[in-house]
Parts: sequence; structure tokens; C-alpha cells
Amino acid sequence: MALSDTLIKANKHKDDDGKIKIPPYKLYDSEGLFLQVTPTGGKWWRLKYRFGGKEKLLSLGTYPEVSLADARERRASARTLLAKEPPIDPSENRKNVKAITRLNTENSFELVAREWWQSHMTNKAESHKEKVIRRFELYLFPWIGNRPINTLTAPQVLEVIKRIEKQNKLETAHRTLQTAGQVFRYAVQTGRAVRDVTADLKGALPATAIKHMAAFTEPKEVAELLRAFDGFNGTFTVQCALKLSPLVFVRPSELRQAKWKDINLDTGEWRYLVSKTKTDHLVPLSTQAIDILKTIHPLSGQGEYVFQGGHSPRRPMSEAAVNAALKRMGYDTKNEITGHGFRAMARTMIHERLGYDVPVIEHQLAHSVADNLGTAYNRTKFIDQRKEMMQVWADYLDELKVGAKVIPINNKLA
Repeated sequence: MALSDTLIKANKHKDDDGKIKIPPYKLYDSEGLFLQVTPTGGKWWRLKYRFGGKEKLLSLGTYPEVSLADARERRASARTLLAKEPPIDPSENRKNVKAITRLNTENSFELVAREWWQSHMTNKAESHKEKVIRRFELYLFPWIGNRPINTLTAPQVLEVIKRIEKQNKLETAHRTLQTAGQVFRYAVQTGRAVRDVTADLKGALPATAIKHMAAFTEPKEVAELLRAFDGFNGTFTVQCALKLSPLVFVRPSELRQAKWKDINLDTGEWRYLVSKTKTDHLVPLSTQAIDILKTIHPLSGQGEYVFQGGHSPRRPMSEAAVNAALKRMGYDTKNEITGHGFRAMARTMIHERLGYDVPVIEHQLAHSVADNLGTAYNRTKFIDQRKEMMQVWADYLDELKVGAKVIPINNKLA
């Protein structure tokens, strides 16, 4: 007689007198399906079948989590496998399905991407690391994060990237696609994908317009800017930061986080770790830069940071301080000059006005550009030329500010 829910519920693991039924007993349904009742009251669905001439058992779950109807459906699925030619062992098939599921979970795009992020971003700035993982979480993981990376196709990735483009975030779309490619290449290197499918998406997005940081490169504009610094009516700390910015032309984050322990006023050197590339950098200080640092030393010299925060001397100056000061002086930080623009100003004018070679300037900018021999950035390379260049540049700016006629001749000012 086939089983019913009423019959199953009526069968208990104890006798009427309350004694536990030992050993466990079975309630049979049909076609090999039965319910095994344990001494502790558990009810387990089992399927008895023959494969390769041997009798085998397949677990189908527990009652009532798996209902009678569900158990019969699972029995039918197992018998369908046995009826195939050649027949498939339901037990082995289940093991294979579990293995594939586990493999796919371990090889999901999100898991591989996070693994790549952990290893690749070890020496990157925290702000950059956060931007990269946030880009994944916003634009990739919700749509392809749970898919096995080795099953993703170029059209599937492009669909996700195009969604970003439709939000009018073309540059973000390009960056996201580029980073996704790095994850795919990492998957190939670790044996979890055959190839980088993003290689097929070259040209799939419109090119982005090149944006240059707002910067002055004409002598007259620079002269007016330098004179504006002298008349700045904000805090003394920010004024010193403004005056030092064009003289050292480091990245804004590196300027505001400058530490006294890294600066040697006697030798005229500032040595620190570049935030972007995590390489050691050396900035030769002109006499003008040293004078500015000596001026602010009584204010912050006993602390850690050269440019202390307005609310706490234990923290560096605000990230927005320089740009905010430029705005207060009436400058458009989107189209005229920005804190980062002092680098572009120096690069252009030192080359075009003072005649210094680009490799020397690039080294002073701490750009990681290899030379013809493939040698990467070295903080002491061209150091003699760079020391001379930094002083000539500072003298040139002084001459501009006072309105003197400046004629650069062979890297010297006449």
C-alpha cells in the first residue's frame, strides 16, 4: 500500500506505552521509495535502486521538510537517470552536481575579483583601493558577481559595461572594463579561466575626451597667481601651502600630508613615499621653498605634519583646503587652476620656457616612466640636474612675480 501523509504522521518512534521502537523501521511507498524512522524520531526518505548489478541507496531528504509529493518527484528524477542509455547512477550524478556547484561558487567572478583585489592592491593607496572595490560593488557584482568567471562571455560583460555608459559615466565605464580585464587575466593565470574575454571588447565603448587638470602655463597668468598668494587673507597655514605648491609641484595629497621627519632643511631635501606608486621620492628644495618651510616651522614644527588641520594639529590640512583657497581668490578650479594643476604648470613651463629635458622633469614629477633601457623610476636619477632645475624654476617664478623681464638662456636666467 502506498504511503499517505496521514499514515506517515500516525507512525511514531515510540510504542503506545511510550517505549522507543528499536531498531528503526521502514514505511514503504512504491518503486523503491521508503521512509526510514529512527529511534529518535527522525524520518528519512530513501530510494533503493540497482546499478551495475548492485543494490544502492540514495538519500532524498527528511520528512516533513521534504513532503511525500517532493520525495516522489525526486524518485522520478532518479529513475529518469537510470533509464538513460547508458544509465546514470543518481548517487554519482549528485556528487558531480555538488562538485560543479562548489567549483562554480569558488570560481565566481566576485570571489576571483576580491581575491585579485586583495593581492594586487597590497601596496596601493587606501583611497585608490576603496575606489576600485566600490566600482566592483556598484557596477559589476550585482549583475555578474555570482557567475562562474570561466562561463562569462564578452557580450555579457559588455551588457554590464554599457549600463554604466547609459548613466553618462563614460570614463567610469572605461575604467571598469579595464579593471574587469585585469581580473580575467588573473583568473587565466590562476587556472580558473581560459582567456580574457574583455580583449574582444576593444573599441566597444566610445573614446573618452582627454581631460587635463586646470593649470596656468602663460607667464602673465602665473605672475598674477603668485601675487594673489601674497595677498591671500586666509589662514597662515593655507597661505604657506599655496606658496609652496608651485615650487615643489608634488601631488596635492603629498603636499598636505608632508611630514617634518621627511624634510631636511639643512641639506634642502624632502624624501617621502609617493602615495600613488609607493616608490621613494626625493624633492630638492630651492632656497625659496626652504624659506617658506622655515617660516611655518614655529607653528607646526613640534608636530607631525607641516600643514596641520584647522580643527586638530594631529591631522593634516584638509584635502579641499588649497582648492577652496583658490576659489576664495576668485579662480575657477575647473577651468583655470587647481591644486593638481601646479604639476602641469611646472611640467609645461620648465620644458618650454626653461628648456629642461622631459625625462628630467618626469623624474621630478615621480612619474613611473621607464627609459630606453627599460629602467624604472629611480629617485636619485638626474639628481644634479633636478637640483639645478628646481632652483632655476624658483628663481624664474620670483622674476615673474615682480614683473621683471625674464629671458631663459641655456637653462639659466638672464
